[in-house]
Amino acid sequence: MDLVKSLRGMNDLIGTDSEKFNYIIQTASKIAKQYGFSYIETPLLEETALFKRSVGESSDIVGKEMYQFIDKGKNDVSLRPEGTAGVVRSYIEHKLDKRGSKEKFFYYGAMFRYERPQKGRLRLFHQFGCESFGESSVFEDASIILMIRDIFEALGIRYRLKINSLGCSQCMPKYRELLITDLEEKKEHLCNDCKRRIETNPIRTLDCKVESCKEKLESSPKITDNLCETCDRDFTKLQEILIQNGLEFEIDKNLVRGLDYYTKTAFEFVSDEVGSQNAIAGGGRYDRLVEFLGGKPTPAVGFAIGIERIMDLVQLEERDLEGYYFGVLDSEYLDTLFNLASQKRRWTKVHIEYKKRSLKSHLKNCLKMGYRYCAVLGSDEVENGTIWVKDLKNKDEDIFSQSDF
Repeated sequence: MDLVKSLRGMNDLIGTDSEKFNYIIQTASKIAKQYGFSYIETPLLEETALFKRSVGESSDIVGKEMYQFIDKGKNDVSLRPEGTAGVVRSYIEHKLDKRGSKEKFFYYGAMFRYERPQKGRLRLFHQFGCESFGESSVFEDASIILMIRDIFEALGIRYRLKINSLGCSQCMPKYRELLITDLEEKKEHLCNDCKRRIETNPIRTLDCKVESCKEKLESSPKITDNLCETCDRDFTKLQEILIQNGLEFEIDKNLVRGLDYYTKTAFEFVSDEVGSQNAIAGGGRYDRLVEFLGGKPTPAVGFAIGIERIMDLVQLEERDLEGYYFGVLDSEYLDTLFNLASQKRRWTKVHIEYKKRSLKSHLKNCLKMGYRYCAVLGSDEVENGTIWVKDLKNKDEDIFSQSDF
């Protein structure tokens, strides 16, 4: 019989990877709470229409990469390819947009995209993200960026920050026409994806990874040179805040982000230690998305961190020995051992070895499993109502009465 394996691009989180995953989530969650964010969990499965309206039908995610199917109720559904859309849907569905209050959420979980698996890019991957609703001040954009800085510094991750402005509904349409005119003149020299994007989402051409396109588009007009007064003022203020807080950055005029709903601030944290897929976090402002999805016009800004992207960058501290390992020299003492271990487990970490072993074997097994104390029952201990314990850290050993233990 053939062995059933995991699907391509869908990996198990096990061993050190699972430890790193939990450490990343715990660290990021703690810092998000310090910034005033509360946890939200949204479904893995949503109506396909949600992602088409938010991510954008012109995006590669919706056009090529979604796990989309018709369920048994004849509903057109998709596994979520990113986290923001579901959080916005929840924000509107629970009528939080009608309250006019400021809401801040953080989330983490699995995302799905059907694309060619490679290092740093999987079909099942995980993100940690934050979304802030109801605050239009550029100080909130800066706060979001500084939160990521704090998370990465807590995890010991080195990074470079890139920022850009994508303009607003006032300056983007004018810039779009300017860009389309330029792209039409260069069309015959562009790749097929860029030619398609001229019609669907021309600003995405600036993010093309094909070298010949990058060279041709170097001279194309940039949005940061065509911002309206408000967007230009906000972008300048963002830079001032980051400088005042000691955060270095570079302005990348070709940084456009991969999703259609971004406006004004866009940013990416990149690492030179993770290969070609070097973006480890990204986000920006999306003031129009709540309205696009049927809610009340609401300013919003957020980000997502790719957990698999940063896993190799995180170094876990060497674990200290902890907890108790329980073993018997003869199987007939297992009932007594089990009762002692069960009581001890109420306030500390415990492993029970059910097979009888020699004392030497128990000590070796205890150390291998990372437990500090090796507690063993033999015939003398059972007869005297005691238990033998050795501290593998300090090398001390002692005999305790079972009641005191």
